[in-house]
Amino acid sequence: MAPLKILLCGDVLGRLNQLFKRVSSVNKAAGPFDALLCVGQFFPDSVEGIEEFNGYIEGRSKILIPTYFIGDYGAGSPKILSEALKDPSNKGFKMEGLRVCDNLYWLKGSGKFSLHGLSVAYLSGRRTPSGTQFGTYSQDDVDALRALAEDPGTVDIFLTYPLWPSGVTNGTTSKAPVEISDSSGSDPTVSELVTEIKPRYHVAGTAGVYFDREPYANVDALHATRFLGLAPVGNKDKQKFIHAISPTPASTMSKTELSAKPSNTTLCPYTNVDKAAPPDGATKRPGDSTSESQYWRYDVSKKKQKHGDGGGDRLCFKFASCGSCPRGNQCQFRHDEEASEQYSRGVCFDFLNKGKCEKGPDCNFKHSLQEEGDRSASGAASSNRSRECWFCLSSPNVESHLITSVGEYYYCALAKGPLTPDHVLIMPIEHTPNTLSLPLGCEKELEQLQSSLKAYFKKQGKEAVFFEFVFKRGSHANLQVVPIPSSRASAVRDIFNLAADKLGFKLTMVKEGRQALRTQFDRSCSLFYVEVPGGDIFSHVIEENEKFPAQFGREVLAGLLNIADRADWRNCKVGKEEETKMVERFKNGFQEYDPNQ
Repeated sequence: MAPLKILLCGDVLGRLNQLFKRVSSVNKAAGPFDALLCVGQFFPDSVEGIEEFNGYIEGRSKILIPTYFIGDYGAGSPKILSEALKDPSNKGFKMEGLRVCDNLYWLKGSGKFSLHGLSVAYLSGRRTPSGTQFGTYSQDDVDALRALAEDPGTVDIFLTYPLWPSGVTNGTTSKAPVEISDSSGSDPTVSELVTEIKPRYHVAGTAGVYFDREPYANVDALHATRFLGLAPVGNKDKQKFIHAISPTPASTMSKTELSAKPSNTTLCPYTNVDKAAPPDGATKRPGDSTSESQYWRYDVSKKKQKHGDGGGDRLCFKFASCGSCPRGNQCQFRHDEEASEQYSRGVCFDFLNKGKCEKGPDCNFKHSLQEEGDRSASGAASSNRSRECWFCLSSPNVESHLITSVGEYYYCALAKGPLTPDHVLIMPIEHTPNTLSLPLGCEKELEQLQSSLKAYFKKQGKEAVFFEFVFKRGSHANLQVVPIPSSRASAVRDIFNLAADKLGFKLTMVKEGRQALRTQFDRSCSLFYVEVPGGDIFSHVIEENEKFPAQFGREVLAGLLNIADRADWRNCKVGKEEETKMVERFKNGFQEYDPNQ
């Protein structure tokens, strides 16, 4: 088998003619190359460059080799990327790139995927307090990468945009470019992530210069990391903007091969990095200093800690969320059973880890420690949960203007950021993590609600699809109801099974329906189930360390309805005034079917 050949490129800035002229030249001299990975701003700086760029998007000019980019920012990007999100081929849960046109793939947000056997991770965008759809990354993207870092296996290539990691020049023996000597032009979040992910290659752009740092040794890892900063395409100083590598996938290498280090390898430059303020006005991440009393929610000096060889004080996300970590004692983050218990009660991971959360009102988790929530307790814990939960009717946080109907055990509300205008949530009035473990009397009311919704949608020429993600450490249950045109009803079963196959699991038909599902449900496991038109139910029990997309049901239906851009509810949020109008329209139509009227 021929060795892999990968091209790396800095900020393209829409100069695709110049880029692919260079790629063609390199390909003839040293190719063929398997892929091109672009970091830094990919789109033009101004509208003057859009025509050249659109020539490739519209197929008038050809992209020579599979090209992946993370710099989703610049002139024309919102229109082009919004169209890409509508492409049916981009539906569902995809980390390996969303197709923009032939041979061009957009790596959105963060993720990790396999490219010809190479493990490639990425973080795309600037850090901002609020975040936008394009050109920024969120705390969710960072947390996802932290979770991926806990998985076994070595990441071969890590792509970041736009800022370089703080401290990358520490300990270097070569002359660092003066343009990157100012720490204000770097990102401490990237420094933290790269020390956790420990890639073999770390590639960044946007600093305007080329910098090939000596390899550096990683803490608690066999291999070294090589950092490459690449200049923009067509830069006036003629600094290097394209670089070729021929890496062997780490998954195929022996420990001896992986641990071999060049003679010029330095110590890790991020060991003592000061925590600078994040760029673009983002909230400052707390430092590692124990003098910052608000950083740690737990007093680590006074309680016995369980952690790996790294001895780090930060919590392991995998252990907190799952109760176990595949790396065991080799994990460098803290395995705290009390934190895991708090997370299981719906407490925000950032609050547990840092003492505060940067997501503000967008966070659906609790920001206070929770007492044991059984019914024999004093009732204070239940009261606290209700006050913090976004879905408890007694909570000040509940968005009451979305509520359409209230019964004895359940209430209905329109979804916030709905997939369709009549996207409904059925939720227990009591604070409970799923609808399957409630008493039989509650079940009868739920069945009546489902029948009423089916009849209501039937009159509109639609069928109802019901699905629930039962997370064993979840907070407040919600059974989602999405209406689809009756003409698409027969396709629902097939598209769910196809999506499951693509993600590597099987959906099992529950022969006796919801009654059997309730009997078979094991509260110690997470579960996804969907009721398709006709009444058949399909389910999947989620294994302890299985990566299951929490928005699986919504993503599949977004694909079925050809509205892939609405798969993420955050893309669909509207103002309170519009939400109120939607609720009134729904209530007026549903009134004659509503069993609670």
